[in-house]
Amino acid sequence: MNTDVEFHIRQNYPWTKLPANVKQSVGNSQREYEKHVLLYSIRNQLRFRNNLVRHVRKDERKYYEELLKYSRDHLMLYPYHLSDIMVKGLRVTPFSYYIGIMEDIMNSEKSYDSLPNFTAADCLRLLGIGRNQYIDLMNQCRSSKKFFRRKSARDLLPAKPVEISVEPWWTAQTGYITEDDIRICSPGEKKAIDKMIDAGPQLTGSTEYNVVLSLYNRGFIYLDVPISDDSCISVPPLEGFVMNRVQGDYFETLLYKIFVSIDEQTNVAELANVLEIDLDLVKNAVSMYCRLGFAVKKGHVISPEQLHPTWKNAPSVNRLRSTMDPQKMLLSWEQGSPVMEGGSSATDTDTTSLEEDTGSVSSLSIPAAPTKRIAFLFDSTLTAFLMMGNLSPNLKSHAVTMFEVGKLSDETLDSFLAELEKVESTAEGEAQRYFDHALTLKNTILFLRYNKELSQDQGPDIPNIGFPLDMLRCESLLGLDQATCSRVLNKNYKLLVSMAPLSNEIRPISSCTPQHIGPAIPEVSSIWFKLYLYHVTGQGPPSLLLSKGSRLRKLPDTFQSYDRLLITSWGHDPGVVPSSNVLTMLNDALTHSAVLIQGHGMHGHGESVHIPFPFNAEDLKGEFSYSNMCVHKALQKLKENVDLEHQCGYITMLNANNRHRRRPSDSAECRGDTHLGGGLDNNGSTESFELVTEENNGEIKLKTETFSSEDEWVPLELCFGMPLFSSELNRKVCRKIASHKLCSNESLQELLHSSRKLSLKVLSFVQSFQDGMQPSDLDSGVSNPLSQPPAESGVPLPALNLFFKDGQLKEWSGRAPPPLDITALQKDQPT
Repeated sequence: MNTDVEFHIRQNYPWTKLPANVKQSVGNSQREYEKHVLLYSIRNQLRFRNNLVRHVRKDERKYYEELLKYSRDHLMLYPYHLSDIMVKGLRVTPFSYYIGIMEDIMNSEKSYDSLPNFTAADCLRLLGIGRNQYIDLMNQCRSSKKFFRRKSARDLLPAKPVEISVEPWWTAQTGYITEDDIRICSPGEKKAIDKMIDAGPQLTGSTEYNVVLSLYNRGFIYLDVPISDDSCISVPPLEGFVMNRVQGDYFETLLYKIFVSIDEQTNVAELANVLEIDLDLVKNAVSMYCRLGFAVKKGHVISPEQLHPTWKNAPSVNRLRSTMDPQKMLLSWEQGSPVMEGGSSATDTDTTSLEEDTGSVSSLSIPAAPTKRIAFLFDSTLTAFLMMGNLSPNLKSHAVTMFEVGKLSDETLDSFLAELEKVESTAEGEAQRYFDHALTLKNTILFLRYNKELSQDQGPDIPNIGFPLDMLRCESLLGLDQATCSRVLNKNYKLLVSMAPLSNEIRPISSCTPQHIGPAIPEVSSIWFKLYLYHVTGQGPPSLLLSKGSRLRKLPDTFQSYDRLLITSWGHDPGVVPSSNVLTMLNDALTHSAVLIQGHGMHGHGESVHIPFPFNAEDLKGEFSYSNMCVHKALQKLKENVDLEHQCGYITMLNANNRHRRRPSDSAECRGDTHLGGGLDNNGSTESFELVTEENNGEIKLKTETFSSEDEWVPLELCFGMPLFSSELNRKVCRKIASHKLCSNESLQELLHSSRKLSLKVLSFVQSFQDGMQPSDLDSGVSNPLSQPPAESGVPLPALNLFFKDGQLKEWSGRAPPPLDITALQKDQPT
């Protein structure tokens, strides 16, 4: 449906008041527009009254029946915001609705994964049917078909809801109750029903606990989860969430958008304003979080005098947490992190002094404390690592929260750090990579969170306790449109810090304010930036960028001497492959993507070294050696073109001619999946033995080789952000952030200017090699759960084939050397 048409339907524009261009988009047909109105209203579960659909469909009951059928057929969440109509008018309770959905998918023999995430979570809450229970039911259903008496799916499904968690601040309202229903009620139940009929909706906490559950289980009442304009909620680690699939209906999309945007300090009305979404829709979404147990309402929710005595022993999971003193919750971050290790600059606080200072802290007004935070941006690769490898018993719920909510707020980081503390430091095989990431992530959080060294220029009136830290998933932020994302980030954060490297399968967050220690624009995290790096330094491995649709008949001669090639498909992460059978794979990849081919290693894998920046003054002294690569001439040129003083990250240097063996050294940290050949001898020199296959010419040869060793190393890539794949590299970057005061206001202001300059330079570079053409066909990349723009969206695909070799980047025609040269050579030969 056209977005303009949707907008005018949402704003209740009748046909007569539609602009001409909108009328034209529906073929100037009023009937067609009315069809759109009905479809939009049903898809978005709109109430009949006060909406445009009432002028299109006269029969209100029939409209709600169609809405319910559409929702059930598309496995959508029960429309709780229409409970008064659904329960009182149509007699369809949430339990009967989900029983119908379960019956449908069982009769169709669909898998449990066909249920969308939130629908599956609500089914689990009400029916007690999760993945294992569903598989068991399907096995029973199939086995019954073999016998003469067949059991239907409905016979196997539960007859009443399981016991659900009800909060005392929810409200109970009467559903559809007949005289026969009243006869089977106990005196206590009758009294409760009479009170609801006479006085209207009642707080569940003011009614006897067992009476509420009994009436709800029989469908005599329904429960509302009231959310007011000034309600604030917190999102603890997800429990009971089902990771199946997303289907992209309006409410599911809204739930994910609000998940990543919400925080404990922002009330519902402010959130609706920031997101520019209708307040009632935001209230519906927040109400759903609380109903499913994924969020906790903050503040004073019900007074002890109102609470019925039977609720004191009620097994309500969230009741105690939600009735905490709001003043304590607002100031809880003042106490620091209980999990932080000694030795970290953020943890030098003495417990007794904290206790003594409590009075003075409490006397401060709330705005005196830092209201903005640091945001650590990560991608789904990190959540995958945390979910795999059985790192810690309860770490998975945090990883699910990071992926599904797209956010871990500072308030939940204590429990997250406690789980990361339990991760062992050693593992076997590929699992070691997951363990390394978990441990390095813990160190990164401890460094960024409440670190006084990062907030020394806050002013004399503000206590320097450092900044709180939130963790945000890039893909979830990209589910918001650019303007909304910018508003959310500006409202809550002082600084963004990206993990490095971010996956090529996502588009990095671009942000001028708050400043971003990470890729300034998507192009800086793309293949284009590699070529820009080689172009400005005049050094780099031989690299051939082929446009989508090209075909290679043979590998260019430059790559013939390489045993291993680094292959990067557009919008995907690179991989090292043998050059022997690479041609078929390349041509297959080129049918759907642009591809970058780079020489990696002449004798097995190339050797790579990661150099952290910003550089210290001592790093730039002395002669080039394996342990002193910062003085490499390519890096000196790079410093002139890229600001390495106000950013952090690492530069990867590559030696393709890795003929030396080296011992493990602290001076080099390499990716877990990088294979190394060659190395240092015991003196730290690059002098070593020659390969047996090469002729050893004695000392003269070795001296020449040592002299030329700087030329063997070339820059491979530059990544902005904080690396998580190596603990040692991460520690070095953390030290440099603190020593160079990258988080100071002065440094961040310089970063803003240099990021803009770099963005303009890179965009100009990309345009100069596009031959003035902008390809209309963008790579489809990998979709995220919210149907965001495709990966690398906005980064232009190469329109020309480009080749970097011998220090120059040029267009590559793909042809062999000119025939003229060959003819000249033939003429010179004796006949």
